[in-house]
Amino acid sequence: MKHIYSALLATVIAVPALADSHSMGDADAGEKQFGKCKACHMIVDDAGETIQRGGKVGPNLYGIIGKQAGTVEDYRYGDDLVAASEAGLVWDEANMAEYLLNPTDFLRTTLDDKKARSKMSFRMRKGGEDVAAYLATFSPEAEAAADAPMADDAEAEKTE
Repeated sequence: MKHIYSALLATVIAVPALADSHSMGDADAGEKQFGKCKACHMIVDDAGETIQRGGKVGPNLYGIIGKQAGTVEDYRYGDDLVAASEAGLVWDEANMAEYLLNPTDFLRTTLDDKKARSKMSFRMRKGGEDVAAYLATFSPEAEAAADAPMADDAEAEKTE
C-alpha cells in the first residue's frame, strides 16, 4: 500500500512539470493571430527563407522561444528589455504570452521597477498563448523534435 501512495504522489508532482513543458496554446490559431504582429515583425529562418512576411520595426521572431530576451542581431532593444535579458530572462511560451498581454507591465513585474517601459506598445487582449505556441514551432527545440523521428528512422534502418 505504501508503494501505491508513493507512486500516486510522484504522479501528482510530475503532472504540473509535464504541463509546463507542453504548449499552452494552439499553434494553428496562433498562426492566424500572428496577422496582428506582422505590422512590425517577420519570421525569417537562419537560411533567409521567409516564413511570415512582416515589418522590420520589431525584431525577427524566428527561434525567439528558448532564446535569451533582447538578443536578436541587428535590432536595438529598449533599455529595460536589455536589463531583463541581463537578469536572465529567456523567452518561453508562458512568459511570451504574458508579455504579449501587456509588455510594459511584464517588464515592470520582471524587473520590479515601476518605471520600466517596453518599446512594444501593442497589447494582445486575447490569443497570446496561441501566438506563443505558434512562435514555439520555430524554436530550436521544435526543430530538433521534428528532426528526431528522421534520426530514429535512419537508426531503425541500420539495425534491420
